[in-house]
Amino acid sequence: MPDTAHEIVSARTLLHEAMQLQEAGNLAAAEPRYRMVVEQGYRTIEVLPILAGILGHRGATDEALGAWDMLLALDPDHAVALHEKGLIYSRTGRPNEAINALQASCKADPANPVAANNLAVMLSDAGRKGEALDQFRRALALQPGNIHIEHQIRRLSADLVPFWHIPMLNDVRRNDAFEAAIRAAIAQAGPNARVLDIGTGSGLLSMMAARAGARSVTACEVVPVIADMARQIIADNGYSDAITVHTAPSTELEIGEHLDERADILVSEILSSDLLTEHVIDTFEDAHARLLKEDAIVIPRAASAIGCLVESPVLADYVFVDQVSGFDLSRFGALASPKLPIHGTMTDWRRLSADVELVSIDLTRKAHASDLHLLEIDVLEDGIATGIVQWMHVDLADGVTFDNHPDGYTDGGWLQVLHNFPEPIVVHAGDVLNVAVGHDRVTLIVRPLEVVAAAAQAQVA
Repeated sequence: MPDTAHEIVSARTLLHEAMQLQEAGNLAAAEPRYRMVVEQGYRTIEVLPILAGILGHRGATDEALGAWDMLLALDPDHAVALHEKGLIYSRTGRPNEAINALQASCKADPANPVAANNLAVMLSDAGRKGEALDQFRRALALQPGNIHIEHQIRRLSADLVPFWHIPMLNDVRRNDAFEAAIRAAIAQAGPNARVLDIGTGSGLLSMMAARAGARSVTACEVVPVIADMARQIIADNGYSDAITVHTAPSTELEIGEHLDERADILVSEILSSDLLTEHVIDTFEDAHARLLKEDAIVIPRAASAIGCLVESPVLADYVFVDQVSGFDLSRFGALASPKLPIHGTMTDWRRLSADVELVSIDLTRKAHASDLHLLEIDVLEDGIATGIVQWMHVDLADGVTFDNHPDGYTDGGWLQVLHNFPEPIVVHAGDVLNVAVGHDRVTLIVRPLEVVAAAAQAQVA
């Protein structure tokens, strides 16, 4: 702060000149005057943001950061300084520092919707989508009706929630099968049975259990936005007193903290189209070891991958490549995915074999080893085998099963899967195709070995 009246007048004059030059668009002349005002300590907290803005405008990033830091040394919670530092860090490729600065700015000025929105964008760009969604929601609360923010919330929610949730919820056959199994379990174990629902999603299966009479249902869901929605849906339907939803994977649940005691009934629908991808085996093994009673009822109690050998020029174009524009690109096929989701009733393919069981998993077992075995597939039709189309058969309870067989399943969330071969295989009716099938506990293994021709089969006979 200037010490004498003369120094004050001088600083005030410099500031006035600087502001006039800035207003006239002459930033080059305004900048040194603002610097002198700051050096003289006159109205520093008000002048530093102006100087920092001019420095940033001309691309003097380091000097601009220095000016903001000088301001923060005087006022550590200066929201504008923290916000502007965050924007500079973002522009210069320092995302973590940008997020930290924006978080501090939002803490200093929680009512600022611009800072909340910018923080949400940076979190989203950094892949921290759950946190980004929370910030976009906070920004929307500060700016109700903002279409841009509403769009970002919907986009991020869709990124966090796989598309198949909605068609799965609308799958009447699946829902009816699970509810029949749940009702049977409650009838057997009684209303005081403790129910554990792993991967509750919308909370549907938990509500089925409560509607069947269960008085204590513990559910868990690892995706926060889905868990929050499940709680709201459960409350909407009047089951909050019976159902508790934890935002956590089942592997983090503890007896005595999340459940009073081990559960009498496990219900879990975490099967994927190719059976195991959602870590079904790991999840059920952990539940058996820590969360379930020895005689607990398990729904589903078993699941199998069923398939048939197929020919399909349409699917072949998705998984094989050969001559392209006069060039041999066949090697690129080695980079193709070993599986391709398909919709059985909407994809053109032809059966070359009967249905065969590829893999079966008993979910009541306490432990599972990886598996690989030889499967002999009898070829019924001549053709060029693209691979094996696979679907599921799920055993839920006595007399209660469900499958997504491609001949009759059109209205659910599960797709079928093509396990494509490394290259097309020519087969003839009467041949036997030897295939190595099994699983590594997370994915199915389907690998063709050799074709035994019909003539060779006849000689052996």
